[in-house]
Amino acid sequence: MHGIAYWIEKRARITPTRIAVIANDQSLTYQQMNEQMQCLANYLRHELQVKKGDRIGILSQNSLEYVLLLFAIAKIGAIAVPFNIRLTPAELEYQFEDSGIRVLCAQPQFATTIELIKAKASVAHMIWLEPGELPWRQDGPREFFQHSRTEADDGSGEDPYIICYTSGTTGKPKGAVLTQENMFWNSVHNVAALDLTSEDCSIVLLPLFHIGGIGLFAFPTWLAGGRVVVAGKFDPDKAIQLIETHQVTIVMGVPAIHEAIRQSPLFATTSFDSVRWFYNGGAPCPMELIQHFQERGLPFGQGYGLTETSPTVFMIAKEDAKRKAGSIGKPVMFCEVRLISDDGKDVGHGDIGELLVKGPNVMKEYWNKPVETAKAIRDGWLYTGDLARFDEEGFAYIVGRRKEMIISGGENIYPLELEQVIGELDDVQEAAVVGVPDERWGEVAKAFIVPKSGAVITEASIIAHCEQRLAKYKIPKSFVFLSELPRNATGKIVKQALTRLKSDSITQ
Repeated sequence: MHGIAYWIEKRARITPTRIAVIANDQSLTYQQMNEQMQCLANYLRHELQVKKGDRIGILSQNSLEYVLLLFAIAKIGAIAVPFNIRLTPAELEYQFEDSGIRVLCAQPQFATTIELIKAKASVAHMIWLEPGELPWRQDGPREFFQHSRTEADDGSGEDPYIICYTSGTTGKPKGAVLTQENMFWNSVHNVAALDLTSEDCSIVLLPLFHIGGIGLFAFPTWLAGGRVVVAGKFDPDKAIQLIETHQVTIVMGVPAIHEAIRQSPLFATTSFDSVRWFYNGGAPCPMELIQHFQERGLPFGQGYGLTETSPTVFMIAKEDAKRKAGSIGKPVMFCEVRLISDDGKDVGHGDIGELLVKGPNVMKEYWNKPVETAKAIRDGWLYTGDLARFDEEGFAYIVGRRKEMIISGGENIYPLELEQVIGELDDVQEAAVVGVPDERWGEVAKAFIVPKSGAVITEASIIAHCEQRLAKYKIPKSFVFLSELPRNATGKIVKQALTRLKSDSITQ
């Protein structure tokens, strides 16, 4: 199978003048993108002597150079290692050493962090991503900078392509190894699910170090021959302006991004008439937020995916998004899924089970972790650790994480259900629920609440609402009011941080 760099080479021949990417206030046609990709690939291959399988780290905010690196790395058969720019030096040091990067590409703003750890890692070459001073530009003195020179691809479909480190809940983070073929099939899944065409324009609001930034929906849009707008550091007002200016058709975000867009003063005055799909992923979206978009007549739906699945597994169809609000839809074209009970048996409709996934988009392995790989992938099935159920029509609903399930007096409590019920209250901005030890019941639910700005909400009012919607054993036994919930770089709530909160860190 061809590698993913072939997509750009082929598009450069089919539609050379069509805009491919817009970033940093610049735009490149497919022909220009291909030329710059070839220059960079030749520089890495000849000047830095990067070989197939070598790891190239990227520490950068979203940029045009980031995009070019992702394709040039694929062309030469190297492996991209995108790093989370919000990590501490100690966290980065572990990932540098674990991945064994030979080349590091970074923006100058991260120079201090890099100096603290570079000597402890195996970095042989540094590339500073400074626009206008990039060493592979076409006006360089060496003959391999000539933009017309296209060399054979060293990368192919089965090659490891990217190591995406998951945010480890216990111990060190694991590097999910995705192949070029994984990325191809994820793109096929999304092209088919969304009917993507060359007329579509998607926007990248997530960081490119996150699999959602790459796979939803940048790569699928390029496979279809469309345009991709790469936004820099997320700003809701700027995001809305980019959507309007470039007539974006597909918008992907996590709940925090969609909520920030909704809270923007521009939201009410913007028509979004070009957008045919607002897509939520990364974490379940509060029903109130879904309904707010849908009541405005904006198409809004959810899907489900994992870093380990490149990422898409489920997506809801546009025609079902409103009547099945809250559902993640049905499995994408070439994915198989199962729900199993604790004893490994398949469960029926309406019953809750652990979600298993099989398909050509499932990762190759965890980098340097054969034991963890063997635990995660058994008989070809990826054990996700997520709990889900199917309704009678085959639509799936995520219930929560297996590790987050609370067992109270022998009864199972799913935090997501409680979070959704509490989130129905008008004065609640968002809620998170965790299990805490209890001498009598083993565990009980504890809720962390962020009130809306200016709102006053009490435990009594929350309990009264919960009593109307939940069995008594499910109702949280304690409540904490916060100004915000802790999140990681992709906007997901970090529940481990909530369990560590001390009473003196609480604010009303």
